[in-house]
Amino acid sequence: MSSVMSSQYKGGDSAAPVVLVAANAGSEADQLHAIVEFLGFTPMAFDISKPSGDAVALVVCTLDQPDRMADVLDWHAQTPGVPPLVVVGKAPNPCYKVATHLAWPLDASQTILALERARAAAGVSTRGGEADAVPSILDRMLTGRGLAMQRLRRLIARVAETDTTVLVQGETGTGKEVVASAIHYCSPRRERPFVAVNCGAIPAELLESELFGHEKGAFTGALTARQGRFELAQGGTLFLDEIGDMPLPMQVKLLRVLQERTFERVGSNRSINTDVRVIAATHRDLEVSIREGRFREDLFYRLNVFPLEVPPLRDRREDIALLAEHFAGRLERNGRGRVHLSAGTFKALSLYHWPGNVRELSNLIERLSILVPDGVVEVIDLPAKILEMADVEVAQSDEFVGDMALSPDIGLPENGVDLREYLGQLEMSFIRKALDDAGGVVAHAAQSLRMRRTTLVEKMRKYGIQRQDDVPES
Repeated sequence: MSSVMSSQYKGGDSAAPVVLVAANAGSEADQLHAIVEFLGFTPMAFDISKPSGDAVALVVCTLDQPDRMADVLDWHAQTPGVPPLVVVGKAPNPCYKVATHLAWPLDASQTILALERARAAAGVSTRGGEADAVPSILDRMLTGRGLAMQRLRRLIARVAETDTTVLVQGETGTGKEVVASAIHYCSPRRERPFVAVNCGAIPAELLESELFGHEKGAFTGALTARQGRFELAQGGTLFLDEIGDMPLPMQVKLLRVLQERTFERVGSNRSINTDVRVIAATHRDLEVSIREGRFREDLFYRLNVFPLEVPPLRDRREDIALLAEHFAGRLERNGRGRVHLSAGTFKALSLYHWPGNVRELSNLIERLSILVPDGVVEVIDLPAKILEMADVEVAQSDEFVGDMALSPDIGLPENGVDLREYLGQLEMSFIRKALDDAGGVVAHAAQSLRMRRTTLVEKMRKYGIQRQDDVPES
């Protein structure tokens, strides 16, 4: 068991509740410990011979060592008074009492919620008890202070207490799965699995087996019997993402399951009772799909008991800065460079339309953490399409003004302008001027441009700017 332990981690605040972590040394342990510490717990390497009686959770993640994972699970099942169990990776045998099962690679928000719930189950609180758990979880999962997000959090808190079927609607990238998992982790089913399946990503001929499972020999390639998602989610929540892309024949079978709460595996005539809460999501207008004959009206009304609309990012611009800081902080905890955005950059982001919504913003911040690590992101560092759509005009001056001048009144030449080429020329001229002012010393020029020396060297190589020999750096 010693190889599973990661003795290099000693934890942070000794007064914080302890979370035991059994994981392979390396990236698994690094990510688990970072999340545990971020949540405000003290991570501690698990040792079968020295279990901690006051721990609030035991997180097991030994992806390439199934025998060692089995050792920990067996110990947990046979030892009374141990902390709630959170398993990462392959789903364990149902005989083990697992508080939460998480898939790898980890989703930070779901991992944080799993630890929140484990703490509540262990009777330990740092925020005033179980009464504060739901608002705390919703604040962590659904970042935003605007009225739209406040209303969404209130609705989630209300519906989470029930077993009502929920239909989450919103554009691609708005965070519909985050909303679904928030409902689950705020519900009485929080101790049971949350299972997600993307109905649009699975071929039609395989979707029935994916949802309901199959018996051995049911079709070519079915070498063993297999549980479907309904069985894996027993007692918990099944999230059906992109339900609008489900083929019509499968819609009929899903409707029957929702009505009768029973199903059969492919190749079997034995009915299996199901106890799952169904949450569906789609970016499509299902009422239009009904009129076009692509979605069943009776299934729509069965799913649309409690509709939730996730607002697009362009309708909650007041949350952009908060979300950007949230993503930057998450990347920093994962070992990336810290992203600092200038005031002008924040303004440019607030003017952009965000067709990809929150997912596009998350991807942008990750890109900037690579391009400008531990530096200040200026407007010129943003992608050309953001500058173009946000109506950003570059302030031309003999001196570098740091940010761009943002103006809704842009005068364009009659024949238009190649914005990407224009910005490239501008960036190149700034680099040349900074090098001239610094006497050709790259390190000093990088400092005046507020970027890392290595980043400036890459940009010089990109534009074919010859570098002079550096003087020794102090």
